[in-house]
Amino acid sequence: MAAVLAGGVALVTLSGCSFRDDICAGGEYPVMTVGDTGSACVKDGEKVPQGYTRYPEGKVPQQVDDKWDVYWRTHSVDKDGKTIEVPSPS
Repeated sequence: MAAVLAGGVALVTLSGCSFRDDICAGGEYPVMTVGDTGSACVKDGEKVPQGYTRYPEGKVPQQVDDKWDVYWRTHSVDKDGKTIEVPSPS
């Protein structure tokens, strides 16, 4: 049994696997603040709350620190749905 556990640990270590947290829990979808970098999760089937919008198609973050999660930390969409750069706080 110890050999099996040691082999499993070695396999995970050598494969470079890295586990990331999901942006939202199962049964939820991510939304972003209009004009700012805030975000939230909404239960499937519920409407997007006022002041929020869905992420543009194909640009939805799935996991913490993935490509789109990092991108949306400095970008947002305006009230017309246009992607904008959000200035960093001073």
